[in-house]
Amino acid sequence: MTVPDQQIPGVIHRRVGELFVTALSDGFLDGSLNVLRNIGEEEAAAMIRAAFRPVPRRTSVNCFLIRGDDATTLVDTGCGDTMQPTTGKLLGHLAAAGVAPEAIDLILLTHMHGDHSNGLSDASGRAVFPNATVTMHEAEWAYWSDSANVAEVERTGNGLPYFAMAQRQMAPYLNRLRTFRDGEVAPGITAVPLPGHTPGHTGYRVASEGESLLIWGDITHVPEVQIPRPDVTVIYDVDPAQAEASRRRILEQTAADRQLVAGMHLHFPGYAHVAQDAGGYRLVPEPWRQAL
Repeated sequence: MTVPDQQIPGVIHRRVGELFVTALSDGFLDGSLNVLRNIGEEEAAAMIRAAFRPVPRRTSVNCFLIRGDDATTLVDTGCGDTMQPTTGKLLGHLAAAGVAPEAIDLILLTHMHGDHSNGLSDASGRAVFPNATVTMHEAEWAYWSDSANVAEVERTGNGLPYFAMAQRQMAPYLNRLRTFRDGEVAPGITAVPLPGHTPGHTGYRVASEGESLLIWGDITHVPEVQIPRPDVTVIYDVDPAQAEASRRRILEQTAADRQLVAGMHLHFPGYAHVAQDAGGYRLVPEPWRQAL
């Protein structure tokens, strides 16, 4: 009997009007629950077990490709080769989707934590996407490139690797960097600022022909916990109170509007709706669609 020795590629397509969106898995990260705040580890573990998920914590890492007549756009670049061996799958899955790195015209970053931007350059410091313009909120690049912030983390030791990684990853793109405040950042793609997790953390609303999808970045890291309990923050939040406020606001809006969402840390492929539940919210994963 012949049995498979690997999973099929982590590539899932769907349409949003005339735009073609592809969820691309970069893999997953396993970690502890001590990164959560405002909840005990035992309570968080119980919530994860109730959802039939691995304990202590398994976090999907997703990226999204948006193709239209005008451009091929990649939202986030995953971990590259800098984190756990279960990540760094983006380039293989791009190839499975029939897209070469040279074909990427625009990279939209939700923010510059390593699991979102470390795929920008390789171990030699060369740009992985040689023809791409990199775009992010102006507050995001201002935060990561500010020498005063670097000096502060050098003093405290809190978050220093992230600054070093962000600056290394962006080095080959500095002459192709574009920032924004809000509004349309590409045809059919509008920035939705969601600050708190980082100062310039941003979601992107993809809209065409009356259909829309909100790619919400890191609104949640552990969906089994933070969707029903929006008050739960993570140690990686630069401004935890603001991160909680952004999460509550976007959960309320997407539930009321029945807005389809996609998340970098929702379980692959990451498409879902938000429903109001007793005292909180719950995620309803979008069923797989055969037709495009």
